[in-house]
Amino acid sequence: MVIPVDRFFLDIGYKGTLQQRLRQLVADGILTGRFPRGEKLPSTRKLATHLGISRLTVTLAYAELVSGDYITARGRSGYFVSESAPVQPRFETPSSTSTDTVDWKTVIGSRGSGPIRHQKPKDWWRFEYPFIYGQADPNLFDHHNWRLCATRALGKGDFENFTTDFYEQDDEVLIEYIVRHILPRRGIQAEPDQILLTMGAQNALWIVSQLLLSSGRIAVTENPCYPGLKGVLHQTDCSIIPVPVDGEGLRPDALPQEMDVVFVTPSHQCPTNATMPTERRQQLLAKASERDFLIVEDDYEFEISFLKPPSPALKSLDTEGRVLYIGSFSKSLFPGLRLGYLVASKDFIKEARSLRATILRHPPGHIQRTTAYFLSLGHYDALVGKIGKAYRRRRETANKAIDEMGLRIAGLNMFGGSSYWMRAPDGVDTVKLTERLAELQVLIEPGRDFFMDANPPPNYYRLAYSSISENRIRSGIRRIAAAIEESGLKQVS
Repeated sequence: MVIPVDRFFLDIGYKGTLQQRLRQLVADGILTGRFPRGEKLPSTRKLATHLGISRLTVTLAYAELVSGDYITARGRSGYFVSESAPVQPRFETPSSTSTDTVDWKTVIGSRGSGPIRHQKPKDWWRFEYPFIYGQADPNLFDHHNWRLCATRALGKGDFENFTTDFYEQDDEVLIEYIVRHILPRRGIQAEPDQILLTMGAQNALWIVSQLLLSSGRIAVTENPCYPGLKGVLHQTDCSIIPVPVDGEGLRPDALPQEMDVVFVTPSHQCPTNATMPTERRQQLLAKASERDFLIVEDDYEFEISFLKPPSPALKSLDTEGRVLYIGSFSKSLFPGLRLGYLVASKDFIKEARSLRATILRHPPGHIQRTTAYFLSLGHYDALVGKIGKAYRRRRETANKAIDEMGLRIAGLNMFGGSSYWMRAPDGVDTVKLTERLAELQVLIEPGRDFFMDANPPPNYYRLAYSSISENRIRSGIRRIAAAIEESGLKQVS
């Protein structure tokens, strides 16, 4: 029996080539039983005419389905659904509707959810003026060489690296590159057994917090600080003491007498972009030695240095092993990579490796090896240079527009980066401003989520230029300035 041609239609919402869409259509029909085993498929000519596509496209799709044993070719008779084609197991659905009677709020509380954060739109790239932080610009990324490195990592020579379970271990090639090339740029000397690969900086912060903090222990954070850190610390049930930052970052003289761990971003304070001078870093290390506490250094975005070279990492000044260093490839490559690294004393890394193994064993081997090739073949340094040049031009354009429109920068980065920390006039609620601007196709980030205060100042916001093209920056900033002037955005005192 021939399957009627009118049972074939292409899903317009599927993101892929015509060949891929057709293959999915037939495979799905076979898996769900709509196209039974042994039945004949329409001829390539007839199906191509029905769908309005090339006959070659249908022929190639059928060929792929044959290789996957979904269909089989029988001489001059045509194509048939294979007698051994894969099928999805089917189960009878209970006739009665089940009702969840568990009071999950009582059972688990809200430990996993943490503080509520402002969510960026999932379709941020559809907005005309996306001044949002941390997203990759597809026009800058080196797709070609990344694809070549990924293909090489999938080759027979690297088969074990993407198929083998390495348990607690990491890719030796990637670790070696980090040891010999990445860390020395930050003034850090480390051995391979002092490094642990993580699923981004956020995962590294979680591992560190789980090992160092618990109920009764004290964590000190910058204020304002990285919003993701608040959620991580919330899960440890520790006491959190925020310490204000100024134009030079965290103030060591404002530290409390008792503490266990200090979380800091000295080279590029998040979100103010302040850089902690060497003298202040030495003061912080001296206090850590005197009061016996540890320091977690998040050294994000150090690669994006196009104004002047960044200062050496705090870890490079550490002579007692008190600094735990966190780095990431999310900003210099792309955030979806989810690959970072943690550098600390061997004994700590040993425990961190065991903890990681209980959750995910290790980051995917193929991702590790692809990244290792991309770095070692020089593509990474070329990409960072390209990004730096583009960001410099965007920053210059933004500087002029901000000055002309009368907007106020609250914190300046001295070596580059990809964002500004902004302050709107007193009385402006940037949460409302964000909502209004979204209606005008402009995306910014309200500053509320960066503060540790119960009642944070309402008029700060972050303005990033990593995801917006240079030719749209000026008109986007003009819309921000105009929206701030609208009286409807003023807070009622």
